Amino acid sequence: MFQIDRSANRLRKLERTSFSEVGFREREHLQEWLASMPDALCEAMSEGEEGLLIIQKEFDGFDGTRERLDLLALDRNGQLVVIENKLDDSGRDVVWQALKYAAYCSSLKKAEIVGVYQQYLDKQGGGDAAGAICEFLGEDTLDEVVLNDGTNQRVVFIAANFRREVTATVLWLREHQIDARCIKVVPYKFDEEIFVDLQQVIPTPEAADYMIKMAEKDSEEKSAKGAQRRSHTLRLAFWTKALEQLGTRGSQRFQSVGPSRENWISCGTGISGCPLSLVFSQTEARVEIVLQRPEKAENKWLFDQLLEKRESIEEKFGASLEWDRKEGLNRALIQTRHPFDGFSEENWPEMIQWLGDTYEKIEEAFSGDLADLNRRLKAGEAKL
Repeated sequence: MFQIDRSANRLRKLERTSFSEVGFREREHLQEWLASMPDALCEAMSEGEEGLLIIQKEFDGFDGTRERLDLLALDRNGQLVVIENKLDDSGRDVVWQALKYAAYCSSLKKAEIVGVYQQYLDKQGGGDAAGAICEFLGEDTLDEVVLNDGTNQRVVFIAANFRREVTATVLWLREHQIDARCIKVVPYKFDEEIFVDLQQVIPTPEAADYMIKMAEKDSEEKSAKGAQRRSHTLRLAFWTKALEQLGTRGSQRFQSVGPSRENWISCGTGISGCPLSLVFSQTEARVEIVLQRPEKAENKWLFDQLLEKRESIEEKFGASLEWDRKEGLNRALIQTRHPFDGFSEENWPEMIQWLGDTYEKIEEAFSGDLADLNRRLKAGEAKL
């Protein structure tokens, strides 16, 4: 790894070091780094847009043993991910340990997983585990969520160096459709600064892309032979009809939006990172303005500025709205909802009518204030 010296127009080599040499430890440091920023691990695995949700550290919920796995996570498919950290050397037994943990975890049920995560949140200062999992997976309620399905638990090994017996075993596991990965984490030193580089070495990025495509092809073939998940099929059909109806109303906002298997579709409001979303679920329909810019402070500032004008906004809208600042989260929400049996197609025309009417009223009620806030945001007022 090299640093660019702009003034001299030269490269400066960073000195590769070891964690033990610079005084870092496995549990106190490496484990904490990854627990607090799982995105670093996702980037190494080329899953930056997918993400991981850390649900426990030092998990020891195995009957009859005192063993502890380093980190336990959920991926966007609701599958458990066992993460085993080593520092300068992987050791010989890390694969055996991780496979034991994956086997132990394979029996965890939805309620147990939620309980494990709730314990973790309580130690971190509190929070709603069920709600956080739903939000991470993009679902409305846990009733629609499948967690830890089948035997598809994933295993991630992290170390600065991997012994040959480890890499050979991981490659063999992958050949047998077990998602096992090796992430190399290497510290570098430059003067008093320490840098860390994380790279996936098994599979290589090129091999990973190929395997993903083959897995997708296999999944498509299997899906063609069987019924797709009912909720996904219903969502796709619902949004197809909804977008057709929105188009006949002369709506311009959703012209470039296609039908989705997600429970929402969205369009812009004029402020980057703050979409207006239409939501379809089994029990209700919703229209939401979601404030989810990268900077948490900007989202809270936008929410607070709009909240000050709540009376005039709700007067324009013609009814009360739900204002949720979502303390502790990097987003905020303003919404309205109406109960429907969304999985009964007989109700879809009424749902679509309600979504169209409500979306137009929301847009009219907020458009002027959002345009003003966008100008103020660009002027840097949220930084003050």
